[in-house]
Amino acid sequence: MKNRFPRTATYDPNWINENNMGPNPLWLLEDLAKDMNLEKGMKILDMGCGKAITSVFLAREYDVQVWANDLWVDPTDNLKRIKQSGVEDRVFPIKAEAHSLPYAMEFFDAIISIDAYHYFGTEELYFSWYFQKLVKSGGQMGIVVPGVTKDINNQGDLPEKLKSLWSNDLYTFRTYQWWENHWDKTKHVTIDFANNIVDSKELWLNSNCDQELLAADEENLLTFVKVIATKY
Repeated sequence: MKNRFPRTATYDPNWINENNMGPNPLWLLEDLAKDMNLEKGMKILDMGCGKAITSVFLAREYDVQVWANDLWVDPTDNLKRIKQSGVEDRVFPIKAEAHSLPYAMEFFDAIISIDAYHYFGTEELYFSWYFQKLVKSGGQMGIVVPGVTKDINNQGDLPEKLKSLWSNDLYTFRTYQWWENHWDKTKHVTIDFANNIVDSKELWLNSNCDQELLAADEENLLTFVKVIATKY
């Protein structure tokens, strides 16, 4: 994976493994960021940043300012990691729930979310009422979320081996076509990119996450979905 993710390859694998909260967040971020227009000095919201390693990556690799927003991780703990990484002048840890964000409208040049947006963003009004309002006109929003290659709406849509492993939260796994329509129909954005990440299953397997689920997925239903849009 070194050739495919050269930026991530420069980071200590032990540091990544100790601080990730999902499968290979820096690989997913590097894949997303290469298709976004990130420029030095931009103000970026990293939504659902976990332990802020994606925020550190953005600050280091793109020289941007990052608001590292998460609900589950103490911002004081994130600040320690941010200081240890030498980017405390560019990464600002915040604890806030997705429906109660403490930011001015159109404050950010872009928003990024890695392996988090599906926890709050499948609701019909979230994108219009909360997410897109935070970005300036012409700014981009980019997400990578776990997804599926065909629609799963109930147990009957699942392959037999996945039925016992499919918990209620996994119904937030949607196809890239579903996500594209979910954003496009709001009439707030132009969709720049919507598709599955290439070799998603391989990337997922190269982590310590969800191994039983992945092993049972003989039909290659599981994938990672990438969506990028520009606000009107």
